[in-house]
Amino acid sequence: MIKTIVVRRGAADFVFVLVPGDRVIAWPKLRAHLGVNRLSMPDADEAFSVTGYRRGTITPLGAKTPWPVLADKRVQGQVSIGGGDHGVSLTVSSADLIEALTAQVADVTDPV
Repeated sequence: MIKTIVVRRGAADFVFVLVPGDRVIAWPKLRAHLGVNRLSMPDADEAFSVTGYRRGTITPLGAKTPWPVLADKRVQGQVSIGGGDHGVSLTVSSADLIEALTAQVADVTDPV
């Protein structure tokens, strides 16, 4: 399972980060990759406002705004990603997902 985390880079500037379910964002790695000193996560209301999805259902697929997507390098093989509602997911090839989302791939996570 792939988690989609929405991260704020700046005012009205967000990025979707695709994280394998057994990993967490490595904030120093993510900041270095994005070339910023500070990142934060929006609260639930702001996340809904900028994505069109409630927390727990956020996906870059069909999001209100097509924010850039960054996939951790461990997003490989067949993956399941949320489909925008509770209990809805899609199983796809990671290569197809990354291509469809024009996602960058980088080492941005650590083990849980």
